[in-house]
Amino acid sequence: MTREEDRALLKAAYEAWDAEDWAVAGERLERLVRRHPDHPQAPVWWYDAALAHKFLRNWAKAYELGREAAARAERGTQDPAFWNLGIAATIMADWATARDAWQGFGLVAPDGDGEIEADFGVTPVRLECGEVVWARRLCPARARVLNVPTPESGRRFGEVVVHDGAPNGERTVNGQTFPVFDELLLFRASDLPTSTVEVVAGTPEDVRALAALFDQHGYGAEPASGVRVICSCCSEGSVGQHTDHQVAGGQRVHVAAPADRIAGLLDAWCAGAPQRRSWTGRVHG
Repeated sequence: MTREEDRALLKAAYEAWDAEDWAVAGERLERLVRRHPDHPQAPVWWYDAALAHKFLRNWAKAYELGREAAARAERGTQDPAFWNLGIAATIMADWATARDAWQGFGLVAPDGDGEIEADFGVTPVRLECGEVVWARRLCPARARVLNVPTPESGRRFGEVVVHDGAPNGERTVNGQTFPVFDELLLFRASDLPTSTVEVVAGTPEDVRALAALFDQHGYGAEPASGVRVICSCCSEGSVGQHTDHQVAGGQRVHVAAPADRIAGLLDAWCAGAPQRRSWTGRVHG
């Protein structure tokens, strides 16, 4: 291949990039950089080729090319090549490479050889359906869902999702701002189905007691009254939230628990204040 052909290939790669034709951009950049792996611009080409395959959700290829990009990046400088490799290595379950990538980025990754299971705090995550839930981060790229997502979301309480590293909006709670990360894929499914029940709660405290009871048993309960519907533009901006948004009265509650446990838990909740609490209707998924 001549220099003129190389220049034409590079031009075509970034024309495809500008058109968001990631498959063509990734293929042409890879072809170019494999011909010139030590070119002064090679680190950029390796990175962009890997990123194109990340956009395609071609994780095996993003992992392969991401290793090349990270090998040419400066460690400890928060170079995004390490973060993208960390995501791809996590999805590929290469925990040694994931740990090294987080450390290369400049993070403190827990020691060990297997799956990373730590507490990186809570964060809002935008599920693939657009619904934003709160989740506890197990590593820089994975989080366990703490809310009970709506049945329409296709997600469940307790599931572990892989999320992106670039924030897309923010939520402010009690003066503290949290970045919102977009879900990339479902990493581990939950075996707890989501059901919906009709309850009557005399006070907001009764609603909190219901959620607390399910939580004590390792399950989840989410009042539908706590779900805010906002447009995608607003969701990707800055949104303020309240930690105490429960309302009293008759309402639907999404619960995550084995179907044969729900009635007993609801009866126990009603028994705590029978004059204010009741539940009616058939439990349904």
